[in-house]
Formats: sequence, C-alpha cells, structure tokens
Amino acid sequence: MWIQRFIETRRGTFELFEKGEGEPLAITHLYSEYDKRGNAFANPFTEYYHVYLINVRGAGNSVNAQSESEYSMDETVLDLEAIREAIRIVKWAFAGHSTGGMLALKYAVLNEVSLTKIVVSGSAASIDYSTDPNSIYCHLNPNFKRIREIMNLFNDLNLPVEERQKLSREWSLMSFYKVESLAKASEKPNSGKTVGARLDYFRKVDCQNFDVTEQLKQVTIPAFVSSGVYDAQCPYRFSVEIAQLIPKATFTAFEQSNHYPFWEEELAFNEFVKLTLEN
Repeated sequence: MWIQRFIETRRGTFELFEKGEGEPLAITHLYSEYDKRGNAFANPFTEYYHVYLINVRGAGNSVNAQSESEYSMDETVLDLEAIREAIRIVKWAFAGHSTGGMLALKYAVLNEVSLTKIVVSGSAASIDYSTDPNSIYCHLNPNFKRIREIMNLFNDLNLPVEERQKLSREWSLMSFYKVESLAKASEKPNSGKTVGARLDYFRKVDCQNFDVTEQLKQVTIPAFVSSGVYDAQCPYRFSVEIAQLIPKATFTAFEQSNHYPFWEEELAFNEFVKLTLEN
C-alpha cells in the first residue's frame, strides 16, 4: 500500500507517496502526476528500497508554480533537494524513466553530493534523441504529426477524462513492442497522468537546450542505465551513450521491449532492479 504524505519544505508543500523498506530512493517523472495506486516503473523498486514517489511542482496536490520557469529541470532539482532536506535524508538514490531519467542525469550533474546512485531507464543525455527518425518525436517519423496533436490536446484543462485516457492509450500504443503487452498493463493499478502545462514547458522550452553529455563524464556516483532495444521515444542508442559517458555506469538491454520494459519484460526488469543494489 502506498502511503500519502505532505511534506512542508522551504520551497512549498509537496505531495508524495511512500512504500517499501531499505535504502531511500526518490522516483518521479518530469510531467506526471501520481496517486495512491503507485506507478508501474516505481513498483518493482519497493521490494528493495524505501521509495518516495514524488508529485513535482504543479502535479497532484503539490505546490503550484508561480511562473512557467519553475517547471524546468533545474528548478525541479532544487525542489527535490528541499524535499530531501525536509525529510532529513542525508543522501538518497534517484530513479527515473524517460524524462524522469533526464531529470536523474541533471540531478547528478548539479548535485551528486546528495545522491548515492542514479537509475536511468529509456532516456537520453541531450535533445539529439528528437532528431533520430526512430523516435516518434522526430519530424521524419511517421507518428510525429499525431503525437504532436496528442500533446497539444493534453493542454486542454477541460478535456474529458475518457478522451484523455483514449489519447494516452494511443500514445502508449506507439511505445509498446507487442500490443498484447499494453492490454496486460492496462489491467494493473497504475498512475502517471500527464500534466499538460509541465509537458508543454518541457517540449517548447526546457528540452531545446538540454545537453549534459560533457558533464556526465565528471559524474562519480554509480549509474544503472537500461533501455528497450525497440524504444520508439528515446531510441536505444541514446541510453547506450549515457552508459558510455558516466564512468561508473552499467548498462542493461531489454531485447523484447519498446519504451516500457517494466511492463513488457517484468521478470527481466526485476532483475535489473536487483542489480541496482550493487554500489
């Protein structure tokens, strides 16, 4: 059972959900909103860690942003640091999938002294992933036009829940190696609603200059990197690059997965999670 908490910090009040015992591990995504159902990426870690699943600024019941710039990765790292300090954790691990993985990289670059390790799944170290024709976010990809339409629709605060769910499923279909994997995934409790304003800021502002490739060479903490071989959002080679850049990184490939190996190859992903226990 995920336990809801509200944390008062020097940067405002943040909502998070806790589960598991062991080493402290923070998990979040740059533009997702969580609830008591937990999250499919986070759930496997609760077997081995005390997981803090965090609603970032503007998500769920966390503090709202006073300006759009507070949605940036840099500002989000400052918020994460305020949360860590408020719950009196000296150092914690941080795990993220997709843009959550980008946030993990940024966190390590900006303040690795607060981290024991990072876990990065299906991500990239720069905006270059969006220029790869194998990515649905590249204008040369056949799904590009539709994915842009979907992302724009998420900005509509009055979008009916049923329509939002339909669009989320369509987006997900582009990112599964096997369609039956999505059907199976939809039967399990999960949260991760897209926060339109944060997504909009990321794609129009924050990601335009995102590039930590050179800084990652100076990161000294362990990094556990993974990717589905058929990843259609952040193509496989960009996760390989991350592992090559960070001196103490290990890399795991999921041979039968697209962007969601924790759904498509659950057993293999659980083994990857166990691997992260090795500092």
